[in-house]
Amino acid sequence: MKSSRRAKRMARHHSRNKKQAGLNLVSLMDIFTIMVFFLMMNQSDVEVMSNDSIKLPKSMADSQPQNTVNLMVSNDDIVVQGRAVAKVQDVLQLPEEVETIAALREELTYLAQRSPASAIEQEIGRPITIMGDEGIPYKVLKRIMATCQKAQFTQISLAVQKQAEQGA
Repeated sequence: MKSSRRAKRMARHHSRNKKQAGLNLVSLMDIFTIMVFFLMMNQSDVEVMSNDSIKLPKSMADSQPQNTVNLMVSNDDIVVQGRAVAKVQDVLQLPEEVETIAALREELTYLAQRSPASAIEQEIGRPITIMGDEGIPYKVLKRIMATCQKAQFTQISLAVQKQAEQGA
C-alpha cells in the first residue's frame, strides 16, 4: 500500500524525535581545560613544612609566607631544609663569646653557593624563614639569627601560627 505525501512527512517528522541528543564533548573539554589552568594559576607555591615537635608561637600577622630557605628549631635539633645540622643542647653549651653556630653557618654557606643570588638579594641579603618552637631559649634564637646574618641571609622571617582575631 502506497503512503500519501502527508503520511510520509509525518513519519519523517516522528523519526527525527526518536534520535537521542548527543553530548558535545568539545564544550566539556573546554570547561575542564579552563578549570585546570585556573587551579594551576591559583595554587600556592609555598611549601609550609610541618613538624609535630615544633609548636609555633601565635600571632595576628596577615602576611603570607614566601618560598625561602626553611630553618626549623625544635627543642632538640636545628634543621635546615630537612637536614639536621646541630643539636640545641650543643648550642646552649657554647661559650658566651661564641656568637655563631659553625655547623649552621657551613650549611647556609653551602646553600648560598648552590644558587646564585639575584641583584636584589646581593643588595639586601638572602631571605630565610625560621620556624622555632615557642619554648626555645632566646640565647639559641639569638645565635641562630647571628649565624644567618654572617652567612648573608639577612632577610629573616619568623614563622608563626595565625591566631583568630579577638571579637570576630
